[in-house]
Amino acid sequence: MNDASRPVAIIIGAGLGGLLSAAKLVRSGYEVEVFERLPIIGGRFTNIEYQGFSLSTGALHMIPNGPAGPLAQMLESLGADVNIVRSDPMAVIRLPAKTGDTDYISGYKDIPFSDFAELLSAFNKLKITVLTIITKIFPPKNGSLEEWFTRYIKDEWLVKLADSFCGWSLSLRGADLSTKEAFMIFSNLYRYSGPGVPIGGCKAIIDALADVITLNGGTIHTGKDVSGILVKDGRAVGITVNGSKHTGDIIISDIGHIETNRLCMDVEPSGEYLRYLEQLKKIKPSAGVKICLAADEPLIGHGGVLLTPYARRINGINEVTNIDPNLAPPGKHLAVSHQCIQWNKFNELEHEIDLGLQDIEDIFAGKKYKVLLIQSHSGEWPVNRSASGFDVNVKNTTPIKNLFIVGDGAKGEGGIEVEGVALGVVNTMEIIL
Repeated sequence: MNDASRPVAIIIGAGLGGLLSAAKLVRSGYEVEVFERLPIIGGRFTNIEYQGFSLSTGALHMIPNGPAGPLAQMLESLGADVNIVRSDPMAVIRLPAKTGDTDYISGYKDIPFSDFAELLSAFNKLKITVLTIITKIFPPKNGSLEEWFTRYIKDEWLVKLADSFCGWSLSLRGADLSTKEAFMIFSNLYRYSGPGVPIGGCKAIIDALADVITLNGGTIHTGKDVSGILVKDGRAVGITVNGSKHTGDIIISDIGHIETNRLCMDVEPSGEYLRYLEQLKKIKPSAGVKICLAADEPLIGHGGVLLTPYARRINGINEVTNIDPNLAPPGKHLAVSHQCIQWNKFNELEHEIDLGLQDIEDIFAGKKYKVLLIQSHSGEWPVNRSASGFDVNVKNTTPIKNLFIVGDGAKGEGGIEVEGVALGVVNTMEIIL
């Protein structure tokens, strides 16, 4: 029974965005109910146990900005007990061998990510320094990151590196990411630094948030599919679940703008709402493929990201068991590769996977490993419901009063993946609270 003295918040979806929102609101005096259609919570940000390994359902067991970033800050403010260990090094870049270069071992050389500019000419180094300063003062409004590099730096190396970084972190190519969003991401990397690994993997964060919600009186329902959002006089007033109505003062959806709009009942689109519907047509989800590898010996040997700009498809690989060995059986190691699927390659998924497997054979030539699992994220289960930079202009709001959107379909600007989810929740809470 609802407590009439407390405002009621209904959350659709128990992914990271939904649980962050629920935890914040329940600690702010709201009566909170979360409805999740799956039998588990966490969505694409939790663990699945497979052959003794803790594999993620989507994310890479890494927090892009580590223990100092937006997600870590929000978890701490909520009292969620999570230990995020900084990756050291942040990232390295694997380069192919050059004839006569004795620095290369087994056909490749790894360099720290911070040394990427060493491969540029002195003139291009100077141009990057000057252009970065100018860009901070006058942020670009148009064009992609690839166009920016091609126009001003004219160095193929930077285009390859941009594709590797963007593919790994955003499931996009440099040509698909706006320069504006790219420089906001770079700014956040400078501000918060690089990635970290949550001890216990993604599920450790989900479990900690669930504890915050339930210990403060909130309720999480699983196996409950929301079939409609009730709208009266332009205001969201509740939802329908399995034929039953649940009323609330605010509704927060963690399933993206498009799917949320499909649930809205008794809405007469006109004016502002019609403009909103036009924006929804421009949303593009991002897609990717993860390949999980098991090995008896470390394949990478550190807890950072191995960026692979010269691979056919693989954008990067991490080996989280160098930080948290408990994500694998004793004596085993877990490495995970990621590659973005370009929008014109959706119908060639098997071919794209084959190219990724060939990359892994080349990257780990001479090493013994086993392919544990191949996961593809696209269609109704994408990497992001809205690719970074393609979020609608209204961000976390909708034309329907008291109906808000959080999650990977409404991220905050400059936030890589779950950092963007956290920033979007922060934006939403500022509006509500």
